[in-house]
Amino acid sequence: MTTAECVYEQTVDGFGTVRIVRVDPDRDAELLHGWVSEDRARFWGMRETTVDDVREIYAHLDSLTTHHGYLVHRDGEPVALFQTYEPEADRVSECYEARPGDIGVHLLIAPADTPRRGFSSHLLGVLTRFALSGGRDRIVAEPDAANDKAIALLVRNGFEPGPEVVLPEVVLPEVHIAEKRARLLFFTR
Repeated sequence: MTTAECVYEQTVDGFGTVRIVRVDPDRDAELLHGWVSEDRARFWGMRETTVDDVREIYAHLDSLTTHHGYLVHRDGEPVALFQTYEPEADRVSECYEARPGDIGVHLLIAPADTPRRGFSSHLLGVLTRFALSGGRDRIVAEPDAANDKAIALLVRNGFEPGPEVVLPEVVLPEVHIAEKRARLLFFTR
């Protein structure tokens, strides 16, 4: 990995150095497929995809100026997939009144052989700082309404619960995203 690929880096005492790099669809498709195809990632909505599907999905995401995919590393090891997006350019804008300075996020933490206490909170703290960099004021997250674990993690880390909504289905030639019942959560600077 070259330094030029890194878009954000932070060292956290007692946790390690977190580096955020843009997803490279060719380089990262196999790794990401391994993560999104597991049962624990069912809320991510990509369990039935192939490696080629994952490569195509992230190549499409990479072509957009409003949505971005990042591979998150801790001390050189990939530990999460993080996505940011402009809410006005996403289906979530049909469910709440997006404000200037809002940024949307999705987070998939990689499977861990041995879960570490505080790992997710430390990681989320770094990702929150990254998302708010560049003059952002508020983060919107919209995990699946049935994903109690993700909702609890976000609330423990300062996100305020918003309404439960139904994100509409998206059907485009290059993308199909199923309708989803989601819980909106907000983190304000």
